[in-house]
Amino acid sequence: MHNTATMLIELGAIILALGLLGRLAGRVGFSPIPLYLLAGLAFGNGGILALQASEEFIAVGAEIGVILLLLMLGLEYSASELVTNLRTQYPSGAVDFVLNAVPGAVAALILGWGPVAAVALAGVTWISSSGVIAKVLGDLRRLGNRETPVVLGVLVIEDLAMAVYLPILITVLAGAGLAGGSVTLLIALGTVGAVLYLALRHGRLISRAVSSDNPEMLLLVVLGLTLLVAGLTQELQVSAAVGAFLVGIALSGEVAEGASNLLTPLRDLFAAVFFVFFGLSTDPADIPPVLVPALLLAFVTALTKIATGWYAARRAGIKSAGRWRAGGTLVARGEFSIVIAGLAVGVEPRIGPLATAYVLILVVVGPLTARWTEPLARKLTGRRKTPVGPERAAPEPAKV
Repeated sequence: MHNTATMLIELGAIILALGLLGRLAGRVGFSPIPLYLLAGLAFGNGGILALQASEEFIAVGAEIGVILLLLMLGLEYSASELVTNLRTQYPSGAVDFVLNAVPGAVAALILGWGPVAAVALAGVTWISSSGVIAKVLGDLRRLGNRETPVVLGVLVIEDLAMAVYLPILITVLAGAGLAGGSVTLLIALGTVGAVLYLALRHGRLISRAVSSDNPEMLLLVVLGLTLLVAGLTQELQVSAAVGAFLVGIALSGEVAEGASNLLTPLRDLFAAVFFVFFGLSTDPADIPPVLVPALLLAFVTALTKIATGWYAARRAGIKSAGRWRAGGTLVARGEFSIVIAGLAVGVEPRIGPLATAYVLILVVVGPLTARWTEPLARKLTGRRKTPVGPERAAPEPAKV
């Protein structure tokens, strides 16, 4: 009973603090994500006041936060739009890999950590944070911008690439044979393919089965289906985030709109919990010794991500302002980077603190680059601001 009371007090204090921080950020026109992270650092091990009773609950809440962020992104787009994006964006995905994975691999080799750690650190620097970027796009009201499908296309390619990369990494770390790694990889790819096929071919039937005039029933069915699919995909060595995203694109029309309206408050709550948990899992004392290499790596890979977004948006025919916005939006790293570092800690213990410092830097810098890269580029190049209209996507026909 005492533990329950303590947990309720801790959760109440955290959620109240998040509400006040969010209000403060809104008043100064700033993303609340960095403030949520700092709150996590303050309440984590080595912080001002370490939490005890509610840590496990917050860990589960953080996973739900990432799942809801990706579900809501999926609800914005249809399955056919996703496939079109993948077909047109795969060269951008290749450029993304080369520009952003190579610096991490090179850094690990320079630090003398060996080839296995190089494979892991390449993943840490390669993958942008879908969770952070989804929140930033919502905060900056850019979901309707013409460059946003380009950003999402790059993110989806990265998330799907994780279905290939993670089994390879786990095999390399474990020193497993080629056969064992190949089976894991085939299962992961088969899972993604099956879910994507269902979303494409039977999305309308899924929407019809899920549809309900009762908001309570709609919320329960959509949330339950999303968590179920996310859990199954994770069990099959695929990211839960990918599963949630694919559920989102499988739903369309009034069902997608209704689910989006119902889930928005839940997404905002659990997304905030995710960013707090990210800070909670970091001991501030581990950061100073690795701060210099983390800062150098963050600086280089922030520039390479901006270049990636600029290139991807240019290929899609987006104007200059949208190219810079796309690049700045992709800078943040987050959940996948921490997962990859956690897997590799057993082989190279120093990768954990470096990855944590690196991600904390870019998860704070990411919302800033998303907001200020385009105005800064415009100022440096002497271009005048273009009207908002041409940079917005044309209204989509109603989904059926």
